[in-house]
Amino acid sequence: MINLTPKNKLKPGKGKLLVSYPIMSDPYFKRTVILLCEHSDEGSFGFVLNKYINIKLSDLIEGLPELNTKIAVGGPVQTSSLYYLHTLGEKVHGSVEVINGLYMGGDYDDLRQLIIDGEVKPHDIRFFVGYSGWGENQLNEELKDHSWIITEAKAETLMNTNLEKLWQKTLVDMGKEYSFLANVPENPELN
Repeated sequence: MINLTPKNKLKPGKGKLLVSYPIMSDPYFKRTVILLCEHSDEGSFGFVLNKYINIKLSDLIEGLPELNTKIAVGGPVQTSSLYYLHTLGEKVHGSVEVINGLYMGGDYDDLRQLIIDGEVKPHDIRFFVGYSGWGENQLNEELKDHSWIITEAKAETLMNTNLEKLWQKTLVDMGKEYSFLANVPENPELN
């Protein structure tokens, strides 16, 4: 018998990925992959990696030269704010390392100048409108309800906005126990 809800082998934490189970009914998080940037007893937050909006960075921030990058919807919280992940490290003062070689935030003026100077390439940075957040113990409850599977994150995959079907690829990369989930139809009743 096929187990549609294999157990999590990892605990949630900074730098881990949350992969939604195919049976998740929440339309906002259905078939998403989220990078957890913080996780503690007080709560968690991260960015949805595979939901994009059709808008240019220069439409969001005046005075920036065009940078050929996709803008992602990071989540439903603070959707009027822009966040970023990057591989620029100490070049952006105050940035916080999420996983080895991948940083979050930092001084916007540093980043702006690097973009103006042409020192930032599209694969160096990802922008997000809003973020995904969980209150105290909320994520743990969602894990018990089989909303998410936890896996390791790799910087090179996270920064590739051209990856088609990130959700399916992530499940397949997790191995045999999870790969079949990538083929579960979105609406099993239509099968």
